Amino acid sequence: MGRYIAKRFVLLLIIIFFVSVASFFLVHLLPGNPTDTILGPNATPANVIIVNHELGLDKALWQQYFIWIGHVVGGNLGQSYTTHQTTRAIIGQAFPIDLELIVFSQIMAFAVAFPMAMSASRRPNGLFDQVANSTTFGMLALPPFVIAPVMVLLFAVHWHVFPGPASYVPITQSFWTNVHAMLLPSIVLAMGSIVVYFRLLRNDLIATLHEDFITMARSKGLSDRRIMWRHALRPSSVSLLASVGVTIGSLIAGTFVVELLLQMPGLGYQLVFSVNQDDYTVVQGITLVVAVAIVLVNFLFDFLFTVVDPRIARD
Repeated sequence: MGRYIAKRFVLLLIIIFFVSVASFFLVHLLPGNPTDTILGPNATPANVIIVNHELGLDKALWQQYFIWIGHVVGGNLGQSYTTHQTTRAIIGQAFPIDLELIVFSQIMAFAVAFPMAMSASRRPNGLFDQVANSTTFGMLALPPFVIAPVMVLLFAVHWHVFPGPASYVPITQSFWTNVHAMLLPSIVLAMGSIVVYFRLLRNDLIATLHEDFITMARSKGLSDRRIMWRHALRPSSVSLLASVGVTIGSLIAGTFVVELLLQMPGLGYQLVFSVNQDDYTVVQGITLVVAVAIVLVNFLFDFLFTVVDPRIARD
């Protein structure tokens, strides 16, 4: 297992390197110029030359990359051209919102998908299984940018069950107000995860429950509940873990949509604001942090695969 983890770690470092290269060079494809944003009406040719020299923008792109990545490794992601805050501070304020949304939505998704999958797998093609399959199939056709406006209109505007847009309050200020504001966007994000987790776990549980070792467990008189939790769930969770890693990565993009619609100052909201303001330093920093976070999440779940099924490391 140690050799497997070492190989995956080396691969992780290589991927992060290419991610950093992509984050740097793709931002340079954006229209506009940082010096125009900084100088504004004072963007005379002489001033542009001075600012370009101060920022190192008069150097070759490959030289700019190594200067930038050197600062990044030292924890310096640069400073915003518009707000003059450090990019690190902006990300530090916005990231907890994305993290809360992902954690809340995944708790909801697991809390719904697990009992649904277990109940459906006990009687495949039964009434509950057919209803659950039909419902989740319908939910699969509803992306967050469709669900969010409808739910805001119904639950926030008309019925006042949840607070509306721009109602986010940090958890350090008010715990219950924060949780209340997080429920609606978390439900929106959880709906897609519920579909994926339910269908994967249901299919794997049905296959596992027909294995010989399950038949042996039943012949020993073990209860269905004990068989499900102690013997069937673990070998049926490998595909689920794989999907969780991918889903969390896609949820980061999903939170961007929800944050824009509900005006929550998370990473997605900050990224779009920075793009509109031609704030390249912040765009680079957020892009890099999000990309590295996705890579690290997938590395973590690669490790969890070996815990759930050690045969993966041996293969």
